[in-house]
Amino acid sequence: MSNRNTTTPDHAAASAKFLLDQERANWHDQALWFIRQKRDVTARQIPDWEQLRNAASQIKQNVLANLDDYLIQFEKKALENGIKVHWAADGAEHNRIVLDIIQKHGVQKLVKSKSMLTEECHLNDFLTSNGIDVVDTDLGERIVQLAKEPPSHIVLPSIHKRKEEVGEIFHQHLGTEKGASDPAYLTESARQHLREKFLTADLAITGVNFAIAETGGLVVCTNEGNADMGVHLAKVHIACMGIEKIIPKAEHLGVFLRLLARSATGQPITTYSSHFHKPRAGQEMHLVLVDNGRSTQLGRPHFYNSLKCIRCGACINTCPVYRRSGGHSYHNTIAGPIGAILAPNADMRKNADLPFASTLCGSCTNVCPVKIDIHNQLYQWRQVLVQEGHVPKSKAQGMKVMANVLSNPRLYRVAGKSGRLMMRMMPGLANNKALNPWAKQREMPQPPKESFRDWYLKNRSEK
Repeated sequence: MSNRNTTTPDHAAASAKFLLDQERANWHDQALWFIRQKRDVTARQIPDWEQLRNAASQIKQNVLANLDDYLIQFEKKALENGIKVHWAADGAEHNRIVLDIIQKHGVQKLVKSKSMLTEECHLNDFLTSNGIDVVDTDLGERIVQLAKEPPSHIVLPSIHKRKEEVGEIFHQHLGTEKGASDPAYLTESARQHLREKFLTADLAITGVNFAIAETGGLVVCTNEGNADMGVHLAKVHIACMGIEKIIPKAEHLGVFLRLLARSATGQPITTYSSHFHKPRAGQEMHLVLVDNGRSTQLGRPHFYNSLKCIRCGACINTCPVYRRSGGHSYHNTIAGPIGAILAPNADMRKNADLPFASTLCGSCTNVCPVKIDIHNQLYQWRQVLVQEGHVPKSKAQGMKVMANVLSNPRLYRVAGKSGRLMMRMMPGLANNKALNPWAKQREMPQPPKESFRDWYLKNRSEK
């Protein structure tokens, strides 16, 4: 039982709450596994899939080793293209820069395409508190925005919502028919609602999937075309990107675009891969480059290559813990295995529970398109967090006891015999879910008649 302070987020407690609705948990699990299977099918259609993964990993390795040079090259080219470039050390500075641009142009309404960086910086809340009407135009993002919830998945923000729940949200906010849950009807309603927002907005904010140092251009990938429509109708375009989104050359795009959509949703490619190199005539284009802890992560030898992440969500879709606990249980902008690596870098105390939200099965590492050793980094974070004193005392003491047992053969044999005896004599105690958290979601196995060691010694002596 965790003795974590109640004010500190606890993934295990949030997961238990999610699992109270077993039907939702089962459906959530199956929906994400379906996407994982689609990923497998499309990946197998490319004979050189593993070579692509190796190439992407090596390109990103080169970027991280020379990030300062590539950023300077990229800024120079972007300025030559007529893009106004800004640098932000953290989320607060990023938000102030964006607000200054908005206020300079007297904008009250803006549209925004999906951007996990702006979620990370809590831009929507900041702008709303300053009287700015922000409309997320990605359908999944718009659903959770109307529901006043954060996204639960970096690619599928409202994957935790049933269609009936979406219907009720749209009925309350968009005036759709009460009880309507037909996806086509709801999608068309959202389309009509968002079209008016696009036409009346003076400013568009987008994220950035890839920034090309060689050309100073940006690439934004969407399936709905909302980034395109927002940017092409607005007088001002603000693109916000983390500094790790750089790739060296345009020719490298082919590697990443082939990997991104296949890994994310099992599509051959995203429906729209939009290239922005300069503002169109009469338009102003800004780019905000954000650090927000990335330099710190780059300096951590065991964790720096997590910055290779291209935000496809493949590790999330395959993770058995994420699928059964839901994205909000991670209490972090980026959920799942990759988020559990990135979050402690931002705040160890607040996110100390997240690296433990894993079975360390390695499935995340197996599907990562840029070959980040995710499960090894989760294991490394656990050691750092314990050494830094960021785990509950009960867990720290329990690990010390287990270390003593596992390092002492005699003590290990005594503990094993005691455990098997207890399970035979008092099976109810071992299966008591209040006393034994391990039994909460599983039936305890029948105790063996003898240990493997005993069996081995007996059979060896018989020979």
